Amino acid sequence: MSTLEETITDDATKRDLIERYIAAYNDFDIEGMVAILAPDIEFENYSGEELTTLASGIEEFRLLAQRAKGLFTERFQRVASLVFSQDGATAEIDYHGRLAQDIPGGPKAGSLLELNGTTEFTFGGGRIVRIVDRS
Repeated sequence: MSTLEETITDDATKRDLIERYIAAYNDFDIEGMVAILAPDIEFENYSGEELTTLASGIEEFRLLAQRAKGLFTERFQRVASLVFSQDGATAEIDYHGRLAQDIPGGPKAGSLLELNGTTEFTFGGGRIVRIVDRS
């Protein structure tokens, strides 16, 4: 088995990439997040069944992450469980974040958002190639 194949199917490597991604997210470390993503990363966020956010490629992802960073004064994701598949993993996520600004027609600055959802990670070439968040 080649090293490339091992990085795709090895659960310990997948866990490490997920943990590094979430730690960088929690620390507002955008460069730490993108460092482990494939250049052609695909990111999708769903609220219920509605696609709310989409980014294709590392530059779109970086811009999205920079905008999202400004929405919160604090944020934290915790992996409640993690299930591995051949080329991916699905994490049950507990999330909380404190808004830095008012959301039009929604919560005000300072409000605490608490959500539960799942994040599906797909891997290839030793990196994360796709992320799908659902809440």
